[in-house]
Amino acid sequence: MTIQEQYLYVLKQGVEHWNEMRLQFPALMPELSGADLSEMNLSGANLSETDLTFTNLWKADLSGANLYRAYLWRADLGEANLSKANLNRADLRDVNLNKAVLKDAKLSTDLSRAVLREANLGRANLSRAALTDAVFSRADLSDANLNNAILRNAFLLKANLSGANLSGADFSEVALAGTIFADNDLRTIKGLVEIHHLGPSYVTLYTVKLPQDGSELHFLRGTGVSDEQIYMYPTAMMSHIQYHSCFISYAHQDEMLARRLHADLQDKGVRCWFAPHDMRIGDKIRPRIDESIRLYDKLLLVLSEHSVASQWIEHEVETALGKELEGKPNVLFPIRLDETVMQSRTGWASHIRLTRHIGDFTHWKNHDDYQQAFERLLRDLKAGA
Repeated sequence: MTIQEQYLYVLKQGVEHWNEMRLQFPALMPELSGADLSEMNLSGANLSETDLTFTNLWKADLSGANLYRAYLWRADLGEANLSKANLNRADLRDVNLNKAVLKDAKLSTDLSRAVLREANLGRANLSRAALTDAVFSRADLSDANLNNAILRNAFLLKANLSGANLSGADFSEVALAGTIFADNDLRTIKGLVEIHHLGPSYVTLYTVKLPQDGSELHFLRGTGVSDEQIYMYPTAMMSHIQYHSCFISYAHQDEMLARRLHADLQDKGVRCWFAPHDMRIGDKIRPRIDESIRLYDKLLLVLSEHSVASQWIEHEVETALGKELEGKPNVLFPIRLDETVMQSRTGWASHIRLTRHIGDFTHWKNHDDYQQAFERLLRDLKAGA
């Protein structure tokens, strides 16, 4: 009987016998290279420093097993159960882990070129792991720890990265498409602009933290996030206070105040739509405006002698009131620059005077008066206010 056959004989007697042998002879480095251990129950087995290169472990139960510094080069672990297994410093290069279960496993090791298609890596610890050229297509990496992991040239097509710790991870030349990002901090990620976007991905935008150095634009556009959402993202993340978003409706004669309001609201983290800034060349004006009013929470209506006489403003007010009829509360947010609306006796302006409290910006050119009126506006735009 060869030495390998002796090891296999003990292992097939059960994990208890195997672990007892390892306790009695702690210096042993068992040799099981190329053995057929498929579908075996090896739960809790002490396989540390064991030679398992080329070994068939397909569908084996290795849950809770100790594989510390095990040699698993080119082993077949397809559909194996490795939940809570210790694989730290194991040699997993070129290993097959298709559909393997690795939940809560310790994987701070070399997984270069490993194939982990559809693998379950939820909450797995891959901190500082070498994952160069690894294939994670459709893998579940939710809540996994990928702190400082090296993922150069890895494939993450349709992988789920929601909640994963990606601090300091190297994403240079990583391939993405259909990849899920949610509750991730990407501010310290490396190689963000070198990612290959093979198709759009899914980004829960306001739960993802991104750097503000220009690399975030490359990433967001690559994942398919629209330019409008990209524009809104920085201001929404600037403040912990959540505000309702605003469409600023005004007559062109009042553009100076509208620009000032737009700048100040953006500075406070309020998402705003402002025609000179947000209307793209070639946009059809009315459909574009109607779409934007529907997208934003509030219509900040700047009332003056000019806007009260404007058919454009009347149409925008009607669109906002239509949203209220559909069940959206208090869409219309009116402020006035003069007394025109207060003197109106007919039409839509009269209806606003009779049914709405109107913010007073009549002295907006005076700094202190403007600040007081602006603070009141900001207070009323708080979500939940």
